[in-house]
Amino acid sequence: EKYKTYEILTMSRTQLDLTNQHDVRNYFKNHNIDQVYLAAAKVGGIYANNNYPYDFISINSQIANNLIISAFENKVKNLVYLGSSCIYPNNLNRKIKENDLLKGRLESTNEFYSIAKILGCKLCESINKNYSLNYFSIMPTNTYGQNDNYDDLNSHVMPALLKKFYLAKKNKLPQVEVWGSGKPLREFIHVDDLASGIVKSMINNTNKFPYLNIGYGDDISIKKLALMIKKITKFEGKIVFNRSKPDGTKRKLLDSSRIRSLGWSPKIDLEKGIQLTLKTINRYIS
Repeated sequence: EKYKTYEILTMSRTQLDLTNQHDVRNYFKNHNIDQVYLAAAKVGGIYANNNYPYDFISINSQIANNLIISAFENKVKNLVYLGSSCIYPNNLNRKIKENDLLKGRLESTNEFYSIAKILGCKLCESINKNYSLNYFSIMPTNTYGQNDNYDDLNSHVMPALLKKFYLAKKNKLPQVEVWGSGKPLREFIHVDDLASGIVKSMINNTNKFPYLNIGYGDDISIKKLALMIKKITKFEGKIVFNRSKPDGTKRKLLDSSRIRSLGWSPKIDLEKGIQLTLKTINRYIS
């Protein structure tokens, strides 16, 4: 709001365990909180989701329950919950709309994470319906940018590829291995565009839409993405696709017309976003 100053409260994982219901409730009781931006989650790529399903469903459902219910119990009027584009059916070869939720099977490689995220979305929707509070969910497409997670086993496709090409160029390696066939299509949004969309929606989405997709608007094949990163990093070796690894969902492109109707649009295209991200990658990779 104009002329109003907000204090931003942030807590590290060591300061507040979001899976501890007692501690979360006490935190809300001891702070006069007006808005909640719930982005906390246990996340990872195909490998982590496939191999640690219990962690992904249990930790993320606890985080959603503890924060959303504690916010509601302490009369917080505004809350935006970051869901995920993986909550939608995996067989849609078109732009995905918000009302596609629960109309088909989930992608098997991240089913448990998706179910936990759906729980958080439905919690917000139920509070909005029963009590007319401004609790709603945003479904981001694949997000990337500065301060990303470059862990070998837990990173998503963009940071994983950026790390591989960065190190291959730096160490003059002959090739880069890319998981899968390279055929799946993915949409990407830079973290700064996502942040601006979240803030814009908190201001302009009061009791309008329970769900909002947010994406750049175009998708790209993993093969073309790898070639783009190869060109930007000036890597001169080969790209090898490991077809023994899973592809995941064939296509995942969001219809973001709702959030665009609220006055938001992305500003950072994919090539520029990759260049911005690579400028800081040496901080996280030795």
